[in-house]
Amino acid sequence: MAVLLHRLGHSAYRHRKLVLGIWLFVLAALITCVSVFSGKLDDRFAVPGTESQRALDSLSKTLPEASGAGAQIVFTAPKGHEVTEAPYAATIARTVAEARKAPQVGEVLDPRSSGAVSADRTTAIVQVQYPVQNAEVRPSSVDAIEGAAKAAERDGLKTSVGGSVYSSKGVHVGPSEIIGVAVALLVLVVTFGSLLAAGMALLPALIGVAVGLAGLLALAPAVSISSTAVTLALMLGLAVGIDYVLFILSRHRQQLARGTDPRESVALATGTAGSAVVFAGTTVIIALAALSVIGIPFLTTMGLGAAGAVLIAVLAAITLVPAVAGFAGSRLTPKPGSRAARRAADTEGSTGHTTMGTRWTKWVIAKPLLTVLAVAGILVTLTLPATDMRLALPDNGSAPHASTERKAYDTIGDKFGPGFNGPLLVLAETKNGTASTSAQAGAQVAQKLRTLKNVKAVLPPQPTSDPAQSVITVLPTSGPDSVRTGQLVRDIRKTAPDIRETTGASVAVTGTTAVNIDVSNRLSDSLLPFVAIVVGLSLLLLMIVFRSLVIPVKAAVGFLLSVGASLGLVVAVFQWGWLADVLDVPHSGPVVSFLPIILIGVLFGLAMDYEVFLVSGMREEWAHTGRARQSVIDGARHSVRVVTAAALIMFTVFAGFFPLDDSLIKPIAFALAVGVAIDAFAVRMTLVPAVLALAGRGAWWLPAWLDRILPDLDVEGTSLRKAPATDQKEPQPVS
Repeated sequence: MAVLLHRLGHSAYRHRKLVLGIWLFVLAALITCVSVFSGKLDDRFAVPGTESQRALDSLSKTLPEASGAGAQIVFTAPKGHEVTEAPYAATIARTVAEARKAPQVGEVLDPRSSGAVSADRTTAIVQVQYPVQNAEVRPSSVDAIEGAAKAAERDGLKTSVGGSVYSSKGVHVGPSEIIGVAVALLVLVVTFGSLLAAGMALLPALIGVAVGLAGLLALAPAVSISSTAVTLALMLGLAVGIDYVLFILSRHRQQLARGTDPRESVALATGTAGSAVVFAGTTVIIALAALSVIGIPFLTTMGLGAAGAVLIAVLAAITLVPAVAGFAGSRLTPKPGSRAARRAADTEGSTGHTTMGTRWTKWVIAKPLLTVLAVAGILVTLTLPATDMRLALPDNGSAPHASTERKAYDTIGDKFGPGFNGPLLVLAETKNGTASTSAQAGAQVAQKLRTLKNVKAVLPPQPTSDPAQSVITVLPTSGPDSVRTGQLVRDIRKTAPDIRETTGASVAVTGTTAVNIDVSNRLSDSLLPFVAIVVGLSLLLLMIVFRSLVIPVKAAVGFLLSVGASLGLVVAVFQWGWLADVLDVPHSGPVVSFLPIILIGVLFGLAMDYEVFLVSGMREEWAHTGRARQSVIDGARHSVRVVTAAALIMFTVFAGFFPLDDSLIKPIAFALAVGVAIDAFAVRMTLVPAVLALAGRGAWWLPAWLDRILPDLDVEGTSLRKAPATDQKEPQPVS
């Protein structure tokens, strides 16, 4: 692989104008496709094959209003008044008439007919039902509903609008993300000691991100893509794109400072650091693509979209970096006498210059057993809250306090009970039944459901266009993300055989709440197998790369500690509410159900990235000197600085998405930011050197028979040191 990438670096350097032109042409073509064939993002959460999804698909044909999106207009009377008073009742009736005129609206239920008036008569709800899903509801329709609600406030009523039409806000590129990129640029300037080098590191990364994002959006008309998938691709593309460019460009500048010809230096950097980039990127891609085996469409598109962004970042690093470096030529060489030049020249520590990496590693391995016990103890302690982790999909209760959907959610929960925010739909079907027998069976089913625990109310059966069907709305006593609501769904399904035997009707629980519960259950069941696959993959890949048994086991354990500590912090902040006010977390409740799997997939690749970059230098020193302890110190001399910069860039990019008022993106950004920080600083740069120092020569042992059968990926570029240079110097370009 190193030889192939070496040739690619030479070629990209030589044909730099063509390479840059191809990338810019592809970007322009994709942007044109997005603007001409723009498709809608689809934020539905569905699990094909589950009971809830089958029933929902059936209702989409026989009663579209029940299966489609919904909005709620919540009216609250002034203090000392009731919504049933004549002036307020007239205002509500006028609002109902205006809502019926809104585009796409299928049905509007007046509180007088639906009974949606609170017990104290201070609050009423107008239900607006759409025959289409959230993704198909146009913003103009929601604006019309909000406008009708605002008009009612002129008559003294307090209003808010909520419902399922308010979902994930989608892709945002605002001040916080721009600040994240600016901080990344600052880190690059400090790392390289050169504004030119920092800018040239950022350019290929940004082009790669733009191509990846435009490519994903171009697929929207043909493939169901969620707004969360696009945001995750943007987040990952920025983070890994900058990091991968940093790895290659830092190696290139080190070699330039030692007098290597720029063209050969770029090729060598692409062959060595580029090999590590390809390996690390491949592990991220495999882990993210593995999300598709879980069988949940929105998670599949999320994983494949993010994997595509990482793939583009890898391609940009190994092609655009050599091309852009070709335009700069020798101008990227650190100035003689500068700190960057001294660090690059000090390949053996002969100048007496002690780098940050050397000082840190010496301190860490001075008492390696104490270091291992301290770090492991802290990470295990941080992991403890994760044992209480509950998974669910967020609803309007996770929206910012000032938003209209959160106000509606809170008012409904206070006045009608939390279950009103998460009703369950029970589809009752009779075989070859008429409308009358179906209605009779539906009434009997409703009576049975009223006897179940945690049921607050059961509404009368509603017929559909299929005479054999009826839909019964069940209002739990608990909220949609409550454990008791999940238990109620299981209880209804458990009593289904008895209901069928006594009423002749088969029942299926569906609705947004039931679908979300099924999604969370599927993800919970998939978590341990996914962890096993990822950990097994890490053991195999690192065994191949480092020809060792200790290093893969140590890396896998460190990875599990990083994931556990990150999830523990997520539970403490987002589920338990610790520091929620300080961090502006609007709601404490279950963790986003797909967060653990996304975190594992992303953090796995990043952990392998840092592991390869750190340990490859140590293995190289071990191969040259045979001194186990000293090879750990010497190998970390330059890599610690680069990994520190890479981790800081990753952290700031992920943290830049944390301020978003998006209940899906906020916890994911937090988890990835703290996960990168923990894995890079606590595990890779502290635990890894300590464990290697403890293991000594045994860290590099591999049975001979296993060494023979494992393929040699040559991530460290050993073959390049054996091969003679094949290219002559070329004149330096002017621009």
